[in-house]
Amino acid sequence: MCKAADALPHPKNAYGQGPRQQNHNEAAFRLRETTMIQQTSKGQTESPTGDNEFAKLGLSRHLCDAVSAAGYETPTPIQEKAIPMVLRGSDLLGCAQTGTGKTAAFALPILHHLADDTKHGGARRIRVLVLAPTRELAAQIGASFGTYARGTRLRHHVIFGGVGKGPQKKALRAGLDILVATPGRLLDLMGEGLINLSGVTHLVLDEADRKLDMGFIKDVRRIVKEVPRNRQTLLFSATMPDEIRNLAKNILRDPQHVAVDPVSSTVEPISQAVYFVEKSHKINMLLKLLQDRDLDVDRALVFTRTKHGANKVAKKLDIARVSAAAIHGNKSQTARERALAGFKRGDLRVLVATDIAARGIDIKELSHVINFDLPNEPESYVHRVGRTGRAGLTGAAISFCAFDERSYLRDIEKLIKRTLDRPAGSPPDVRPEPDRPAVRTSFTPRADSRSGSQQRTRSGGRYTGNNTRSNNRGGAGTETRSQNSRRRRRR
Repeated sequence: MCKAADALPHPKNAYGQGPRQQNHNEAAFRLRETTMIQQTSKGQTESPTGDNEFAKLGLSRHLCDAVSAAGYETPTPIQEKAIPMVLRGSDLLGCAQTGTGKTAAFALPILHHLADDTKHGGARRIRVLVLAPTRELAAQIGASFGTYARGTRLRHHVIFGGVGKGPQKKALRAGLDILVATPGRLLDLMGEGLINLSGVTHLVLDEADRKLDMGFIKDVRRIVKEVPRNRQTLLFSATMPDEIRNLAKNILRDPQHVAVDPVSSTVEPISQAVYFVEKSHKINMLLKLLQDRDLDVDRALVFTRTKHGANKVAKKLDIARVSAAAIHGNKSQTARERALAGFKRGDLRVLVATDIAARGIDIKELSHVINFDLPNEPESYVHRVGRTGRAGLTGAAISFCAFDERSYLRDIEKLIKRTLDRPAGSPPDVRPEPDRPAVRTSFTPRADSRSGSQQRTRSGGRYTGNNTRSNNRGGAGTETRSQNSRRRRRR
């Protein structure tokens, strides 16, 4: 059960070296809170009662203006609850589905802290480290920091694998305030002595559950050891399995908990339906849906379980003259960025992706998510459908379910606590019977339309007369199968 932000106990501050410094920072926060309206100094006016709802959360006017310029006036539930907590300096364990505004929930208060840190001076050092599981998500987070920090002197950069290290090394040598990184490339550059994390005051782990799925947890633990213990740590995840809770216990200090949606929930404006269709017919069903004018599929993100499957679907769509591209871990970063940019511009109608590659895809007006293959982990379904229905818009999620995927469907419906719609006219949930003869389980003689000499009879525990024929060589009689076989061998 989540408590209201204003009812939470005041947590210890992440910046203090001891009780005296901690009390100083808490007093400073209260002082800022009481003098927000009165303070006016060179564009840093703060007003909690302005027209922008974000100002009421305690953010500076500059940040509120940046948020307004980005087109946002009202905070989402995760932002409304998390921002005051982060401003107070508490560690945070946040659980919210994708598309709910988690990035702004940590980026805005962190930027507020950095702008308010008057003690910072001299050479720049990394004060904020944000870890993301995929390149696309890292790029998205970096873009958000760039949007909200526009007009300030704060520097940020994004580093990830799949591209050359040259520009990344240049940015690191020039000095950064905020670093957004994937674990693998970060460890590579740390090994080369280019990254020093001793000055980090804010550590953010975003999409922690996906880091777990991708096997990054050991890398995360290695990185955390290089960060000062006296820091503020924020852990966000769309789902909260036990492994993530255990990780949180080890790296968070007295964290506040925010769960604006149940772990199993999906965004309400999303309609969700399932079609029962065998694997060999899925591509035809996909093409049929794309051509259905009633569905009005403007742009669709299609999920497959494997990289090979993504390539195969994209190729068949291209043959059918549907503009499509595939993105997955085997694609170069350049190819992934080109495909994603084309999809956002509307040059591509369909983007086919695997679960990992799709993390970080943020397209506000994505009309449809199509699960070509159902995920074998029900939590991944929540992640997938969260790509549509963002920013309060409506969306649709359509799933194809083959017979051998029915157990996945049951797990998904159990997790989200709802039954997916079965559209009228969709095939029933039955397994098609293959064309094969029935298997006989007894020796009971059966009626046969053949002549008497050809009918099967039973004598002495052996079958005789099956494929029998008159013995034209020497009178009446029959030949058994074995006799017939020996005759053919002698010939």
